Amino acid sequence: MHTTLRDTLELTAEKYPNKDALIYPRRDQRWTYAEFDEKANRLANALADLGIEKGDRVSTMLHNGTEIVATVFACAKLGAVFNPLNYRLPAGEVEYILDDADSQALVFEGGTTEAVANARPNLETVEEYLYIDDDGPDWSRDFYALLEAADDSRPDTVVAEDDIYAFIYTSGTTGRPKGVVHEHRDMVEHNLICIGEEGIHRDDVGLSAFPLYHCAELQAALFPRIHVGATSVIHHDFDPVRALQAIDEHGVTVFFAAPTGWNGLVQAAQEVDADVSSLRLGMYGAAPMPEEVLDGCMDLFDAGYLQAYGMTEIGPCGTFQYPEDQVDKQGSAGLPALNHDLRLVEPDADPDRVVDRGAVGEILFAGPCTMREYWNRPEATAESLREGDGRTWYYTGDLGYRDDDGYLYVVDRKDDMIISGGENVYPTEVEDALYAHEDVVEAAVVGEPHEEWGERVVAYIVGDTTAETLEEYTLATDDLANFKRPRAYYFVDELPKNPSGKVQKFKLREGEDVDPEAAEP
Repeated sequence: MHTTLRDTLELTAEKYPNKDALIYPRRDQRWTYAEFDEKANRLANALADLGIEKGDRVSTMLHNGTEIVATVFACAKLGAVFNPLNYRLPAGEVEYILDDADSQALVFEGGTTEAVANARPNLETVEEYLYIDDDGPDWSRDFYALLEAADDSRPDTVVAEDDIYAFIYTSGTTGRPKGVVHEHRDMVEHNLICIGEEGIHRDDVGLSAFPLYHCAELQAALFPRIHVGATSVIHHDFDPVRALQAIDEHGVTVFFAAPTGWNGLVQAAQEVDADVSSLRLGMYGAAPMPEEVLDGCMDLFDAGYLQAYGMTEIGPCGTFQYPEDQVDKQGSAGLPALNHDLRLVEPDADPDRVVDRGAVGEILFAGPCTMREYWNRPEATAESLREGDGRTWYYTGDLGYRDDDGYLYVVDRKDDMIISGGENVYPTEVEDALYAHEDVVEAAVVGEPHEEWGERVVAYIVGDTTAETLEEYTLATDDLANFKRPRAYYFVDELPKNPSGKVQKFKLREGEDVDPEAAEP
C-alpha cells in the first residue's frame, strides 16, 4: 500500500516524469514532475542539514507559489510536520500559532516579513527562518540558495501512514484557532475520494488561486491533481481578471473557488475578453452558492458544478452536491462522500440519538479522513470526537436536516442560532431571503442581546439600499416569517471573513473590525 503523501508524488513522478506538474507564472517557473520531485528532495535535505528531523514542525507564512508546494512535500519526504499559516495574520496570532505548534522553522516572504519580524522576539521555538524573495533580513536564510546547494537524493527517512502529515489550524470563525492533526493516511484516503467524486483526470489542468495554506485548495484540489498526474497552474493570490485570463491561456479545466470568488469571476467577465470554454468542472465550498451567483456562472461557463461541504477536521470533504443536482437540489450540501457515514442527532447528544428525517439536528460524520486530535487541546478533542456504534464520530457544531431523498441541508452553526422570544431563528434562512434583493451584495445575520426577547435579529448589509427598503421587502416576501425579520440593519463596506470566504460572525457580535452605519426601520 502506498499510503503517504511522499508516495503520491514519487509514484506520479515515476509515471509522468516529463509532464508539467507546476506552472507558476509569477516567477516564470514550469516544473515537470521529475523536477518537482527533485526539488522536494533537495528542500527536504536542506531542512535536514539545518537540523530538522522527523516529527519537527516546519511552518510557512506564504502566499501561493511553488515554494509552499515544495515545502509541504519536502516535509512529507522528511517525515516533518507541515504547518501553514494564514499570510494575513498579525504578529500576535503568528506568535500564538508558532508557539502552540512548537515550530522549529518558518518559511516566509516579503509580504509577510513585517508580521514575522514583529513576532520573532517573542517566539520560543523557531530557530530557522527561510526567506523566498531577494534581500531577506539578516536573520534569515536564502530559500533558493539552500535549495540549489542541497543534495537531490531521496531522504532515507521511514515515513509511515500513521505519522503526522500536518497541523492545519482552524480559521477562527469562533475564536482562537485550534491545530487540527492529520496523518498521511488521512490525506491519501481524501485524495482518492476527491479524485472519484470530482472526476479528476491526469489530463486536467487546475488553477490554484485560492489560498494553498487552507485545506480546501490544498487538500481537496491540489493534492488530488498531483496524485493523478494533472497539471496545476498557481497564482500568487486570487484576482478574477487574471483567473479568467489564465483559464484562456492555459486551458484550465478544473477550478475551485468560494462562492464569493465565483461571483467575482461573473462580474469580471464583463470587462475581460477571455475564452473560458476549456473549463469543465467548477468546484465550490466554504459557503452555499446563492442561486443568483450559480445562474451567472452557468451563463458564463459551459461547465458542471460540484459543491463540497465539510471542515478542516474531516479532510475537509464530507458531502458532495453533484452537477446534476445543482438546480433540483439548490441549497443542498449533497450526499455523503464515499466511505463516509452521516448522522443528525440532538445537539450534543450521543450518536445513537438520531433525529427524524426532516428534523433539524447536529451534523455528525464518521469517515477515514477524520483528524487524529486537536493539538494540545484534549478537552476540545473529547468534545468533538466521540465513540458510538464502533466508530469515531466528529461533531461538526453545524445544524442541518436531510430531505426525503437523503440530501443534507445545512441550516446554520449551532453557536449562531438565534433564540428570539422563544423561537429558533437560523441566520442562513434570513440571509438567503436578503440575498434575493437586487441591491444586497452581502448579508450576515446575528443575534443581538435584547431585554424583552433575549435576542433580536439584526443584519449586516453590504449594498446600496436602506433599512426602510429592506423592511418593506421582508414584509412583502413569502420566504420569511415575521418573527425572523431583522429588527435593525447595519450597513458596512465589507464583512469580516476568513480566507476561505466564511463570515466571522463572532467579530460582528463583538463589534470587531466593523464600523457600521446603523439604521432601524
